[in-house]
Amino acid sequence: MENIIHVDLNNFQQVMLEASQQKLVMVDFWADWCEPCKNLMPILEKLAGEYAQHLILAKVNCDEQQQIAMQFGVRSLPTVILVKDGQPIDGFAGLQSESEIRAMLEKHLPSPADTLLEQARLLLDEGDAQQACGLAKQAHDLDTQRADIKFVLIEAYLLLGRIQQAKELLASIGVVDQDAQYQSLKGRIELAEQAAESPEIKALQDALEQQPDNLELKVKLAVQYQQANRVEEALSLLMSVLQQDLAFGDARKVLLDCLNALPSGDPLASQYRRKLYSLLY
Repeated sequence: MENIIHVDLNNFQQVMLEASQQKLVMVDFWADWCEPCKNLMPILEKLAGEYAQHLILAKVNCDEQQQIAMQFGVRSLPTVILVKDGQPIDGFAGLQSESEIRAMLEKHLPSPADTLLEQARLLLDEGDAQQACGLAKQAHDLDTQRADIKFVLIEAYLLLGRIQQAKELLASIGVVDQDAQYQSLKGRIELAEQAAESPEIKALQDALEQQPDNLELKVKLAVQYQQANRVEEALSLLMSVLQQDLAFGDARKVLLDCLNALPSGDPLASQYRRKLYSLLY
């Protein structure tokens, strides 16, 4: 594996100082005569494979690289030291189990949510809001409390025209996290809501308020919502129509058109397909 390196004086600076600026370096001090070292090494290699994106396994043969071992103050074998930004930050001496080593690593490695969030941010920068939304949603599902994840997901929702979803998610952010980014997103949501309130939508909303049981008005308003990228509101209205009358006009066709227009894997599509299926069967 490319992230497993044998360290000597020639590449010491490159690995311990330079590479550790980008990834966590797990330094394994070992020797041929050390049986616990031989038992430990497969565990370290397995973990290095699993965390290859964020971890380097640096092997130091202490019989051949005594100067490096002395520099780290190694007194017994095996010894494992974690290095980040050129500095030792954690480690252990002696044989430990895979679960113990994994727990130590996870304190210093990005969580799965962190990785998804980083990828989502990159996709937003590249203008791919749909893919960014999917990854940010996965990150949010893993950790529903983190405001930084919510901010990225709200950004993606806004770019996709999912104003209602953005608004609902923003409302879940606590006072302590209502910083400048929060205020910026709040302002953008308000502007998006104003822009989405076309005269046609406003007229239909007023008419529906006077005739709340008028299914034809609901379908017409849903079509306008769909055209204004207010997809969830459109789907919700259409579903309410079908729950009252499964065969009403074009309601089912319009609902299916809305669902088919959503990208593959979109959570909204799955949610409303399940609802429609439950009505049909």
